[in-house]
Amino acid sequence: MKPGDHPDFFRLPPPPGRSRESTIVLDAEGRFWHDGVLVTHPGMVRAFASWVARHPDDGRYILTNGYDWTYFRVEDTPHFVTRIDFGAEPPMLELLDGTREPFVPESIEVRPDGVLTVPVKEGKFRARFTREALLALEPRLDSAPDGTICLQLDGRRWPLRVPTSEA
Repeated sequence: MKPGDHPDFFRLPPPPGRSRESTIVLDAEGRFWHDGVLVTHPGMVRAFASWVARHPDDGRYILTNGYDWTYFRVEDTPHFVTRIDFGAEPPMLELLDGTREPFVPESIEVRPDGVLTVPVKEGKFRARFTREALLALEPRLDSAPDGTICLQLDGRRWPLRVPTSEA
């Protein structure tokens, strides 16, 4: 049994002399930083990306590996689409953590700032498309006669949704 399996895992105090707060930041481009230094090791980036969760009590973002956890800061979305495999059936999104999820074109949203996001992890989180993923998506985007941006895929056209503001 891992410590993370204990029902009070997220309520236990940190190890002596430690804090649950960290200086780890996930920026709006999908890069992790620690103490102001870019995390460049691919294995560490993938590990951090796979440990993203929300604290069950306060909803803040945490990194948890089942043995310990810490709070960290997310500047935009907690997940990122790094690649789109249009050759797969159905097309697949590859996320920063290395996992793959089916691409559901009608779920793409365009935020007011122009950023494209899509729900991931069973709809629990939103993922932002990295520049590389956007470049793969761009040839499949066009405008409808009314100016709406649409995604063309497999002979179908999906208008990109603009989310309604939350009250």
